[in-house]
Amino acid sequence: MTGPIDSDVLIIGAGAAGLMCALTAGQRGLRVQVLDHANKVGKKILMSGGGRCNFTNTGTTPANYLSANRHFCKSALARYTPWHFIELVERHRIAYHEKELGQLFCDESSKQIVAMLLAECAAASTSIRTHCSIERVEHTDTGKFRLHTTQGRFQAPALVVASGGLSIPSMGASGFGYQLAQQFGHAVLPTRAGLVPLTLSGKHAERLHDLAGVALPVEARCNGMAFRNFMLVTHRGISGPAVLQISNFWQPGDDLRLDLLPDHDLDALLQGWRQQRRDAELKTLLGEVLPKRFAQRLCEHWLTSKPLRQYSETELQAVATLLRDWPLVASGTEGYRTAEVTLGGVDTDGLSSSTMMSKRVPGLHFIGEVVDVTGWLGGYNFQWAWASGHAAGMALGG
Repeated sequence: MTGPIDSDVLIIGAGAAGLMCALTAGQRGLRVQVLDHANKVGKKILMSGGGRCNFTNTGTTPANYLSANRHFCKSALARYTPWHFIELVERHRIAYHEKELGQLFCDESSKQIVAMLLAECAAASTSIRTHCSIERVEHTDTGKFRLHTTQGRFQAPALVVASGGLSIPSMGASGFGYQLAQQFGHAVLPTRAGLVPLTLSGKHAERLHDLAGVALPVEARCNGMAFRNFMLVTHRGISGPAVLQISNFWQPGDDLRLDLLPDHDLDALLQGWRQQRRDAELKTLLGEVLPKRFAQRLCEHWLTSKPLRQYSETELQAVATLLRDWPLVASGTEGYRTAEVTLGGVDTDGLSSSTMMSKRVPGLHFIGEVVDVTGWLGGYNFQWAWASGHAAGMALGG
């Protein structure tokens, strides 16, 4: 049996964080091996942003992240900013545009981002192996990490775990990174699906399911957080950017409220209708500022519809209150199957915020989604991948 293949750094996972770490370490002259069990690299990059990859957000701040330690992400984010990644994108002549709220997308294809990362890895002589499943990880007496894989044995003094979270298992997501963390004595905080559609049951599901496909701008509020964007009614519940954002802050039993007309002064709107369109029914008027079918359904089940002149001041106030603060009882989420990220993960208390290295095991690093740092929707999770990957890459071999 031949001996293990030696390198300076082993990286588990050829996603956004793993590739950034690989090219950063490779550029510093280190011999890097990236191992991934999937059939191709960067699968999440390829599917993101509808195939155009929302690769960063120019408004990134630590406040855009959830973690048991909200300060942990500050160091890495400060040292590798969206502008660093934009400079890399521009150097590779990839055309991009801002969609909304600082979100940057490729003009053409997310394949360009993967190609750029692979080109940088190749220029730095980094080796990347796909179809390479890891069977066992050992930490030897000499301080090296030895990986037994379907493509042989590999060893190095540094091991970087960039294996991602549990979201979208159809693309190969697994809890392998969490198991490794526990193997080496690290705590793993409870995980759950994040940036995920919410499901409805009971009367809410019955009243809304046949409106699947209807979209409207809302402000979703839960646990002191509020996000204004579109909501989409689905066959199983609700989705759309506003709902995906609030899903990170919602858990079963939590109070969820929606402002259905966030761009309108409701009191002024209703008073204006009562003065100028006294004989028009509420459902007709609401159908002019909301999707018609949605307005009709609201009036069937949550509001009474009658000509505006028949409403008392108190009744009109109640209409305004409901539209501003519509209670929607979600029963759960669609789970990891459709979740964009995983909340929770490797406890940051066991890691250095500047190097991403384990405080327990020298040479062991955790980066990207496997760590308990989760960004909002809109390019923030990629920016964490780039920043944490870069932080580890700069620390390796030091």
